[in-house]
Amino acid sequence: MAELRSICVYCGSNEGAAPEYTAAAASLGRAMAESGIRLVYGGGSIGLMGVLARSVLGNGGTVTGIIPQFLKDREVMLKEAPELIVTADMHERKRIMFERADAFVALPGGIGTLEEVVEMATWAQLERHKRPILIVNINGFWDSLVALFQRMTEDGFLRKAFVPNSSELPVSFCTDVDAVIPMLKAALAGQPPRAVAEPGGAELM
Repeated sequence: MAELRSICVYCGSNEGAAPEYTAAAASLGRAMAESGIRLVYGGGSIGLMGVLARSVLGNGGTVTGIIPQFLKDREVMLKEAPELIVTADMHERKRIMFERADAFVALPGGIGTLEEVVEMATWAQLERHKRPILIVNINGFWDSLVALFQRMTEDGFLRKAFVPNSSELPVSFCTDVDAVIPMLKAALAGQPPRAVAEPGGAELM
């Protein structure tokens, strides 16, 4: 059975307008630390990324930050992270984040967050991995994405159902960060570790 030892979390480099977003990031960080689950994330010190990572560290947890050189040069990395990997570019960053993670979670965020979680979903649809992907729909933030996935399915652009609570793909939605770890553990139950060959550095779009 695959174990949940690390979670790659995608989230905004801004905190967002609603206080629920920062509260969710802090709560998820605390839950991960208390469960002994390593955070793998983009290495940033600002926005929800910083809130999340500091919450993990503040509650005794472990963090791996993975940041490209150009962002390190802008001094936005979290220097307190015990493991900080600096990559040559964004492609290498995403590859290493993938390699280090047992599951993927998306909190609210911007274009980068959307791009990263959709890429993991694309790889799942192409059967390049079977690791669970969980999108946390805080404050209805991802409602439009849910609707878009449903429209893609209804109009025949997705060969597998890609909707909340579908059992055909390892993609799920929840509205409460308290559900994240139990849902990921349940999704991993019965799965062999690294059941499908890992993607290389090439984009699969």
